[in-house]
Amino acid sequence: MAYPEDALASHEELILKLHPHWWYIAKAAMALVATVIVGSWIGFAVLDSSVLRTVIGIAILAEVVWFVERLVRWTSIFFVLTSDRVMSREGIIAKRGIEIPLARINTVMFEQRIFERLLGLGNLVIESASTDGSQTFSTVRQPDEIQKQIYVQMEASSNRQHDRLGQAIAGASPGTPPGVGPAGPGGASITDQINELAALRDQGHLTEDEFQAKKNELLDRM
Repeated sequence: MAYPEDALASHEELILKLHPHWWYIAKAAMALVATVIVGSWIGFAVLDSSVLRTVIGIAILAEVVWFVERLVRWTSIFFVLTSDRVMSREGIIAKRGIEIPLARINTVMFEQRIFERLLGLGNLVIESASTDGSQTFSTVRQPDEIQKQIYVQMEASSNRQHDRLGQAIAGASPGTPPGVGPAGPGGASITDQINELAALRDQGHLTEDEFQAKKNELLDRM
């Protein structure tokens, strides 16, 4: 199942789109193979019992169902990093999704045991300024590399926000009347620029003191 690309905004760039590590389905696959081998050996080479063969057949069927269920779930789970946010999507019929804007991420951590380091998987923990506090993404491929990518995109996103802020501040010239932008009625008015500053404050890019200082600077130009 392909990730729905229309979930991205028009200005948003897709950076990473990953399924869980193959270990997510490997355990079910190994259990199925082991059940088939051991069950066949016991049922046909060691004991000749129709009842036992029925039990073994049921066990193999159960392992097949488990493997197929894990495989289908694996194909429907996506970890997505874009230029603006981290997203997780899973499910075919009943679906579940998580979205964390990069601007609201505080800390990104990863956890790997020795065995997981050898296989290249682990857990990724993202702490953000949200009601949930933190989200854990398990069985992630190369979590240390994903951590680096998230920080790179966080910095790039912050730089874009500051560029837009600088353009908004520079766009207001002294003596510009309220409601009229520097390039005439089609330009950004001081009111619009203050609204943009408020949005940056709400997104965590500006503190309240910084917002008030920039706001006063714009009002002094009116």
